[in-house]
Amino acid sequence: MSAIASETSAVTYNRVPKVTVDFWLIKLMAVTVGETAADYLSVHLGLGLSATSLIMAGFLIAALMLQFAQRKYVPLPYWLAVVMISVVGTLISDNLADNLGVPLEISSIIFAAALVATFSIWYACERTLSIHTIYTTRRETFYWLAILFTFALGTSAGDLAAEGLGLGYLQAGLAYAAVIGLVAIAYYGLRLNGILCFWLAYILTRPMGASFGDYFAQPYSEGGLGLGTTITSLVFLGCIAAIVIYMSFTRQGLEGAGGDSS
Repeated sequence: MSAIASETSAVTYNRVPKVTVDFWLIKLMAVTVGETAADYLSVHLGLGLSATSLIMAGFLIAALMLQFAQRKYVPLPYWLAVVMISVVGTLISDNLADNLGVPLEISSIIFAAALVATFSIWYACERTLSIHTIYTTRRETFYWLAILFTFALGTSAGDLAAEGLGLGYLQAGLAYAAVIGLVAIAYYGLRLNGILCFWLAYILTRPMGASFGDYFAQPYSEGGLGLGTTITSLVFLGCIAAIVIYMSFTRQGLEGAGGDSS
């Protein structure tokens, strides 16, 4: 697909960022914040899961409206939407488990099925799942829907590994990191399809970040470092803000639509 397009005869830019080291760093921190901020709002501020979910859903809608108004990748609205969708994805999983009593095994299957359905419909409509050609509203809609389900799936799967299977937060985080390492080896060493590897890594960074977030925030008695959700959330939000500012000044991550064929 040429980067020279469209109705305006101008350069058509991808609306999501190029995948770089900074992309993965900020994404990992965003999913960590999603875990700790959801706990902070619902538990420590005493809002409860239902009220927190409604409030954060409103913020997510506003963030997505801002993001959809862009016609190219702009760091602040994009990563704001990622952080909000991370929090909401966590809350969806927590509501199923805590309010509705759905077992983690079942919720993981539900979100996996929803993600597969999203990818299937996306591919049927667009004939691609590439993140390098997100330059229409329909493709961006599929993209964010897939992102939401990856976060919800990652939360359920992460909780299942860390709590349901008794691995503990640190051990679960390291286990997911090892699996991501295998995906990287498959991509760089075995030349496995780049789109498949990206989405596998994207899914797996969610439970890894959630596990490490809980490890930092939860008390010693529950297998954590006891930093608390407030400090953990603020530290990672500060790191996210610093990287977003850096990206905004350097324009890192901006690419023409179709900038990579993988």
